[in-house]
Amino acid sequence: MNEIIFGKNSVLEALISGDREINKILISKNLHSDAKLNKIKELAQKNGVVYQFVAKEKFQAYAEYNHQGVIAQISPIRYTELDDFLDKPHTNASLVILDGVEDPHNLGAIIRTCVCAGVAGIIIPSRRNVLVNSIVEKTSAGAINHIPIIKVNSLVNAVQKLKNQDWWIIATDASAKDNYYNIDYCNMNSAIIMGAEHAGVSKSLLKLSDFVVKIPMMNDFNSLNVSNALSAIIFETLRQKLNNIKK
Repeated sequence: MNEIIFGKNSVLEALISGDREINKILISKNLHSDAKLNKIKELAQKNGVVYQFVAKEKFQAYAEYNHQGVIAQISPIRYTELDDFLDKPHTNASLVILDGVEDPHNLGAIIRTCVCAGVAGIIIPSRRNVLVNSIVEKTSAGAINHIPIIKVNSLVNAVQKLKNQDWWIIATDASAKDNYYNIDYCNMNSAIIMGAEHAGVSKSLLKLSDFVVKIPMMNDFNSLNVSNALSAIIFETLRQKLNNIKK
């Protein structure tokens, strides 16, 4: 069953990755040509993907989305199996585990951040967490096509499997004693668990974690959402690793 994705970036990145079957691309007749639109048409022709110029009325059903006059009918993403991910060699890699993130905009922003920071993969549970949909894809600006999304039935089992393969588990919690930048992220494979704003990381996952860290705040107003918080932590891991390479 095909899904709909919206926007120039999402469609362009899907064409570039080549990992998903694109059935058809619809382009508004009112849309002015630019570099991205020209690239979409070029890659569609190269890959044998049909694209059509249609009246703007065709987009009325998607008016609530920022579609930019471009939509595509595309196959769903292929989720990665955890065992397949772990079968590949990983050295000094980072994983992100999401525990109960329900906002698709947050998930999309997280995916985009992870791709920019070179994260090896993202683990999400099959229940009580938003799955990848058109909003996630649009918010990620097509980054969804450049990182493994690992869907598991049990986060507890997934974390235990990671620990058995020498991954270090780092959970986030507002009441933690250690700040996130006090952890040495170099020379180890690490998995960072982020919880939802309203609930945080579950107690069962906190117990399994090797480290529990927080982002220090100047006052009691905790205004960071999960995507903001992850950005701070994941780019600290990247900073440390890049500094370690230079030594």
